[in-house]
Formats: sequence, structure tokens, C-alpha cells
Amino acid sequence: MASIEELPAGGHNPIATDDEIIAQQVTAANAVAEESQMIDLSVPLAPAAESLPVAGVTSAALAIKPSYRWWALSCTSLGSLMAALNAGTLIIALPVLMRSLHAQLLSVVWVLLAYMLAQTVLVLTAGRIADMVGRKTLYVIGFAAFGVAALAAGFCTDANQLIVVRAIQGAAGAFMIANSSAIVTDAFPKKQLGLALGTNMIVVAVGSILGTILGGWLITVQIPAHSFIGSLFGGWLAGLTWQWVFLFNVPISLIGTIWAAANLRELSQLEKRQRFDIFGTLFYVVAVLGLLLALTVGGIEGWTAQIVTAGFIAAAVGLPWFIVAELLAKQPMLDLRLFTHRPFALGNLSTIFNAMARQGVTFLFVFYFQGPQMKDPITAGLLLTPIAASMLVVSPLSGILADRFGSRWLAFTGLVLTTIGLAGMAFIDNSTPYWYTALTMCVMGAGSGFFNSPNTRLIMTSVRAGQRGIAAGTRSMLMNTGGVFSIAITLAIIVAALPASVLFAVFAGVASGVPASALNLFFDNMHLAFWILAGLSLISVIISALPMREGEMQESA
Repeated sequence: MASIEELPAGGHNPIATDDEIIAQQVTAANAVAEESQMIDLSVPLAPAAESLPVAGVTSAALAIKPSYRWWALSCTSLGSLMAALNAGTLIIALPVLMRSLHAQLLSVVWVLLAYMLAQTVLVLTAGRIADMVGRKTLYVIGFAAFGVAALAAGFCTDANQLIVVRAIQGAAGAFMIANSSAIVTDAFPKKQLGLALGTNMIVVAVGSILGTILGGWLITVQIPAHSFIGSLFGGWLAGLTWQWVFLFNVPISLIGTIWAAANLRELSQLEKRQRFDIFGTLFYVVAVLGLLLALTVGGIEGWTAQIVTAGFIAAAVGLPWFIVAELLAKQPMLDLRLFTHRPFALGNLSTIFNAMARQGVTFLFVFYFQGPQMKDPITAGLLLTPIAASMLVVSPLSGILADRFGSRWLAFTGLVLTTIGLAGMAFIDNSTPYWYTALTMCVMGAGSGFFNSPNTRLIMTSVRAGQRGIAAGTRSMLMNTGGVFSIAITLAIIVAALPASVLFAVFAGVASGVPASALNLFFDNMHLAFWILAGLSLISVIISALPMREGEMQESA
């Protein structure tokens, strides 16, 4: 398929005038429009670059150089790297955070969930705002705000403050995530889109590998008070430990903000007269927040607690009203009409169940390695690397294969591998050799590598150019929703019937004095959690295998 930057057969005259080059670019753009059926072919095509031959594309899109796509990819890849590093460094630091802040397990878990929940709630709204004010604008704002929130997190003195700051950081992350896939999709032709999205996944995998190792190292960093650096800011730097897992984001954010502002361009035509879906957003927050509170509090404090009952009621009331609000809204937060298109619907349903299946895995292994296995944070980070390392190997291959052979069956293969890996993890206990644990991680990680970029390609190419912002936001919202529920579900299972003393010892990484009988109860719960995660992954396999009509299968290729 031709791209905007690629000229028709025969190329262009090297001594052509500017007007001739512009005319050739317009011809190529019109070819894109005709091939992708994004415009009404009964309407005359654009005669000049100032016109809009492709729906949702500005005249700036016709004037960009072919190299722009790689500059755009460098901006989104830097954002993906920062997000992956942020997630990896924090999760490995949770036991130290729990000890240092003298925090309850519930509070530490909500340091994770607050970020994910804020991102989940706002990512669709951010996608809609981006369609109004521009993807570059919102992406740059998100990059800058992420760094400011990271700096504020370093000054927090208790878990409650950290939860609030992390929610703000999640909102900033939503501005970036909602635009990342759309920016890449705008910049790349369809035949190279799988490669571009696969490259982003490589960066995520590298960030995940480095994040857990970096997190283990950062929380052990001690700056001597008598050194020059330690004496700065009244000696404040000398007392830092867990704060470094947030502060290291600040310089990355600064560089990323400047880089994105300098290199990104607005390629999509901005939508006018957009409205904020107040009622839909409100009902969604009530439903998701209620269910998350019920699951996380119920597992620790008991399922008969009043807040648990209130949470389940809020979810039961909020979810149906959210659906009603979206069906009635003229400009809904979640455009349910998009789900009438089968590739989009199946791709997103696979996404949410896959996220529910795999997001809790690292959470479980962090406490497995630092609790019963009694590994230090750096070692635990190293032991977690097979998941991301296998993603690193497979992701570029899956992107290239998706461009050549289509997305659907690659994504299906990835889901099958993920299910096999999760089922294998259900047999891990305190005496399991590490090679077996690493093997199951590699299988699951390879599955994620085969699934992510082809499935993203399937979703993003199933909508028109003007819908890519909301499509990217929908995918991110569902993936994050699955992620927060994955952690909440695994937490509820793993803490069930565990005595408070064992609970603290395992999750704070001080399990050396815990009797074997108590640890056996932990492992029984862990096995159940992995079987449930494997079951959720199996559901995503079934969804991915559902048949499509012939025309839809061609679109998803």
C-alpha cells in the first residue's frame, strides 16, 4: 500500500520543482485514500497540497519528509521506555516501600493501583481531548506533567501522600498513552505499521528488563552525607532510598518533553465541537473504583466489611448506568458503536482478558522472590528478566510477520503461548528449580511479544484516521482496566486465610522466620491465582479464534 511519503511508481524527478513534488505527494496521498477507502470516491480528489485528500489528515501531512516517521517513533519510544522503567522500578521496590513507610499492604498496593486507575479513567478522555487540541500538544503536556509528579513523589512522607501523587502521575501518563499509538499510526504507512509498533514493544521490553534491575539497585543507593552531592539541599539527598525509584524519571521526562516538542508534528485534522461525557465518566469511575475497593479490601479485611459491600453495590449500579449513558450520549466517553466492527471488538476483548491474565504475574513473582525465596531486590530484579527478555526477542519478529501475513493468527498464537506459560507457573513452589520458573516466564513473555503489536495493529487499522485517537484510548483503557483487576484479583486470592504476621513477612520481604506450614498456605493460594490467570488467558484465546466475515478478515490482515 502506498504511503503519503512514497511517490508513485517511477519515483520523482530529482530536479523537479517544489510544485511538481507537492503534486506527486498529493497523488500518493490520494492513492492512500483510495486504497484504504477512507474517503468517498465519488468526491473529486484534492488538486493541491492545501486540500485534504485523506479524511482526518492535514496539509502538514503532505509536506513531511519520509524520515519524520522515525522521529515520531523515537518520541513515542522514549515515552514507552520511561513508562516501562517506572513500572519496573516501583514494583520491585514495594517490599522496601512497605517497610520504610511502615505502611499496610493495602496502602502499598494502592500506590500501584492509584496510578493505573487514574490512567484508566482518563485515557479515553485524553484521546478525545487530543482529537480536539492536537496529539502533539497533549503528548508534550503529558511528558512534562509526568516528570513534575515524579519529583513530587520523591518528597512524600507517607503512603497516603504517595497514593495522591501517583494518581496525578497516572493522569499525565494517560495523556501520553492515549496518543502514542495514534501518533505512530498517523506517521507510518500500513505496510510498515507492524514494524513500528513492534519497535515500541522492543523498547517496552528493554525498559521492563532494566526497570526491575534498576529498581533493585536504586533502593540500595546511599549517598554519603559528607560528600558534595550528599550535602546538597541541606543533606536531603543523603537520606534517600526508595525515593530514587521516582526521582530518576525527572531527567528522562525533561529530555522527552523537549524532544517531543521539537520533533512531533500535527498530522491529523482537529475535531471541532467536542464535548466531555460527564455522566459516562462519572458512572465508570463509580463502577471501577467500587469494584477495586471491594476486591482489594475484601481479601485483607474480610468480605463482610461495610466498604466491601458498598463497593460491590456501587459496581453493580454504576456499570449498567455507564452502558446506558454511553448509548444515549451524543459524544460518549466510550463509543460503543465501534464495537459493531468485529475486528475492533474482538481485538479489544482479547486485550482486556489478556491484561487480566498477565498483569498480576510480575506482582506475584516480586513477592515470591523477595518473600519465601528471600532474595535481595537486585537479585529479584534479575530473576524477573526472562519475561521481558523473551518479549524483546519476539516483538520485532511479530511486527514484521504481521506486516507480511496479517495480525490475527499471530495474536492468537501469542495468546496460546501465554496460557501455556501461566498454567506452568501454577506448579511453582519454594523448591522449584529456577530454570523451570524461567522457562515458564519465557513462554509467557514470548506469548506477549507475539500478541501485543499484531493485536494493536489489528485494532488501529480497523478504524478511520479520524477515529485513531479514540481507538487508541479505548485499547489503552481496556488494557489498563484488565491490569488493575488482575492485581486486585491476585491480591484477593493470595492473602485469603493468611495470618496477619505471615502476610506482612511475605510481602515485606522478611519471611526468614515464617514456618513452612504457613508458607505452604501462601503457595496454595499462589497456585490458585495462577490457574485463574490461565483461565482468563484461555478466554482471550477463544475470543481471538471467533470467526470473521470474509471482508472483515481482509481488513484485519
